[in-house]
Amino acid sequence: MAKLSLNDLKDFRGKTVLCRVDYNVPLDATGAITDDKRIKATVPTLDYLVQGGAKIVLCAHLGRPKGKRDPKQSLRPCAAKLAELTGGTVNFVDDCIGPKVEQMVAGMEPGQILLLENLRFYAEEEKNDAGFAEKLAKGMDIYVNDAFGTAHRAHASTAAAAEIIKKRGGKAAAGFLMEKELKYLGGALANPARPFVAILGGAKVSDKIAVIENLLQMADAVLIGGAMAYTFNKAQGFGIGKSLVENDKIDLAKELLAKAKGKKFLLPLDHLQATEPKAGATTRITDGVSIEDGWCGVDIGTQTIERYKKEIAGAKTIIWNGPMGIFEIPEFSNGTFSVAKAVAGNKAATSIIGGGDSAKAVKAAGVAKEVTFISTGGGASLEFLEGKELPGVAALSDKN
Repeated sequence: MAKLSLNDLKDFRGKTVLCRVDYNVPLDATGAITDDKRIKATVPTLDYLVQGGAKIVLCAHLGRPKGKRDPKQSLRPCAAKLAELTGGTVNFVDDCIGPKVEQMVAGMEPGQILLLENLRFYAEEEKNDAGFAEKLAKGMDIYVNDAFGTAHRAHASTAAAAEIIKKRGGKAAAGFLMEKELKYLGGALANPARPFVAILGGAKVSDKIAVIENLLQMADAVLIGGAMAYTFNKAQGFGIGKSLVENDKIDLAKELLAKAKGKKFLLPLDHLQATEPKAGATTRITDGVSIEDGWCGVDIGTQTIERYKKEIAGAKTIIWNGPMGIFEIPEFSNGTFSVAKAVAGNKAATSIIGGGDSAKAVKAAGVAKEVTFISTGGGASLEFLEGKELPGVAALSDKN
């Protein structure tokens, strides 16, 4: 069932909107924001609400304060950054529930924005506590979720608060960023243009088991890279040297390989191996799949790069989640960057980057602006690709 979006909310002038945003941004030692892309990503939604005359109350979390007030994890810098990005005034209140918040909300004028303090200063937020959600939703007419990155969590601000506002007759809608995530990720899984190629990397098979199983049913080809390839290689009897491996997942890797029979499930044909997984280490390409004793795999090899580039070039839909190697070290970045450039170079395909390290990789490769869509949700993207219903999406109103 399609979810209600902002465009479906025609008249909200003077209404108070509780808007969940993802302002979990990185801060340096001085408390300055080092990457504001998550804040920037919410500006279209906020502009729409401001222009429509809503009173906008933003709620978010930052870090992991574990239910305790920590000035180092205050959202105050986010209010200043949002004001800078929008060129307007953004008020801030040093709490997220209680009389002080209620007083500030009651005094708001249409078009004003108020950012509440870190939700996770209260342990009840992560417990999806109904009483806390009731206080958070007090005085709110409409709920908007624009925080896809937290949509896989059933927290008070992503689930219970939305349900409370709906029970009172209010609507719960997806913000523009959330709507875009659902459009691209949902569209790729529900009705992809074919061939549909999924590229999966990263360190652990255990992180991607359900994703692999789900995509094996849907994709025309699944390309595997990163350290999880070594677990599959060991399961097939190939040498992996001293590469990172999940020995307790070997049987699971064998099961996945059995399920993949008859499907295009591509594992590396060769690897870049190094004496140590560190900058400056001696490296060479393996002769075949096996990695030599005393060496460790750090990237996919040249044959694999060419094979994967060919698959990517023929695709009409591409989903990529997880790097091909330790791309943060320049000597080990060729596989990841070659895949990034191949994905960006296929202009005939809808290319979706599944957040996290994959998003960092396309940015580092200089092709972030050439792909169709970069997801803002690492864990949320993974759970979506597993085929799970996300609590933060389930809580939104259905379209009539």
